[in-house]
Amino acid sequence: MTTLVLDGGLSTHLEALGADLGDELWSARLLLEDPGLILSAHAAYFAAGADVAITSSYQASLPGFARRGLDGALAERLIRLSVELAAQARDEAGGGLVAASIGPYGAFLANGAEYTSDYDLDEEGLLAWHRPRWEILASSEADLLACETIPSYPEARALARLLTETPSVKAWVSFSCRDATSINDGTPITEAAALFTGNPQVVAVGANCTAPRHIPGLIASLTGMLPVVVYPNSGETWDADQRRWLGLADPVEYGQAAKEWQAAGASLIGGCCRTTPEHIRQIRSHLS
Repeated sequence: MTTLVLDGGLSTHLEALGADLGDELWSARLLLEDPGLILSAHAAYFAAGADVAITSSYQASLPGFARRGLDGALAERLIRLSVELAAQARDEAGGGLVAASIGPYGAFLANGAEYTSDYDLDEEGLLAWHRPRWEILASSEADLLACETIPSYPEARALARLLTETPSVKAWVSFSCRDATSINDGTPITEAAALFTGNPQVVAVGANCTAPRHIPGLIASLTGMLPVVVYPNSGETWDADQRRWLGLADPVEYGQAAKEWQAAGASLIGGCCRTTPEHIRQIRSHLS
């Protein structure tokens, strides 16, 4: 099976380009203030060898924009713009795919709940919260949806239900994981992935926003269920007291690890937080 190379940390590269993302809307703020910078970031990842651009809609939601004072029509326009920017970069690069990011409810909370699964909504509440943005992105020109950084089994159930409501849509589902066998709420990843097994709409299931050391075990758990997608963090750790990242993840080492993930069975491979175009260039080099 051909391995697709995903892009890396969009916000990481936006910050490298000079963006201040110290905001609860994170990169989604730039959809309103500086969409050209988002286009430049997508272009850099395609130039580095990515086959797939993940849109800047991770933190973009109707409730999130409403909290900022934007009306529903403008919020919808900005969410659609995230796809248009990725598609423009794809077309200018000469080819590739656009995956519209469906970030978790925890991203809207902006309190780290995508890592703790500390939610105040049940499955029905999560279904209602996700549906408006889902419908916007499902009707966009994106090639597929990237349901990513999902920490919670009830949230995965809600997304599985939304898939059944939109049978023409393709998607991958990627969980944030606490270790080599479980998503962040403690559910075994095999149990969470089983929600999507047998659904022809689902192109892959896997993990992102997860430490690289957990990826081999997660791949081993998922192999044989569905194609596997992995795009972990760089491997650095966040020191909350010092408010800085500790350690240095070497892009060459990351590329070497990606080759091992491919050999273990992953068929979509990229990077998440703190990965850069150079990490993607090294993935492309090592997988080639």
